[in-house]
Amino acid sequence: MRFVFTGKNMSVEEGLKERVRRKLGRLRKLLPEDAETQVTFSMNKHLTTMEVSVPMHKRILRAEVTDADVSNCLDAAVDILERQVVKYKSRLRDRRRRNVATHEEMQFIDTTGAEAETPAEANIIRTKRFAFKPMDVQEAVMEMELLNHSFYVFRNSQNDEVNVVYKRKDGEYGLIEPQ
Repeated sequence: MRFVFTGKNMSVEEGLKERVRRKLGRLRKLLPEDAETQVTFSMNKHLTTMEVSVPMHKRILRAEVTDADVSNCLDAAVDILERQVVKYKSRLRDRRRRNVATHEEMQFIDTTGAEAETPAEANIIRTKRFAFKPMDVQEAVMEMELLNHSFYVFRNSQNDEVNVVYKRKDGEYGLIEPQ
């Protein structure tokens, strides 16, 4: 497992890098050997935000934690990633048991942080592109939860249309389908 460290508004010291390597090392047996783990620390006033992204076979495991103490951030991020890896691996086992074939492509566009005042003045500051693959609604909800996002764009395997699932404020989920 390789690590890429980034610090925003702070420098990442060698001692902190070593603690991250040691803590995330316990996930080594669950992750692929060639996984490149991206760890970003950012300081905002007295709070530290730690973001960890681990790309896995057509998936991205991601944890983002904000706390005043870096050690608490690290512990929480490792726990989140461990849960995501276990959930992902168990889903793969279940999929193999059901003998479901993998599909082609999936695309997910994340424009977090983009503020749209009016459509003519919209300033897109971030675009993400991923392979686009057909999946059912339950699988899309699971992907959204794994990525820790509030919405997820996917191709519905039942009707081959592009759909969006989103998390509602009441904790339930919504589905947007084209007409």
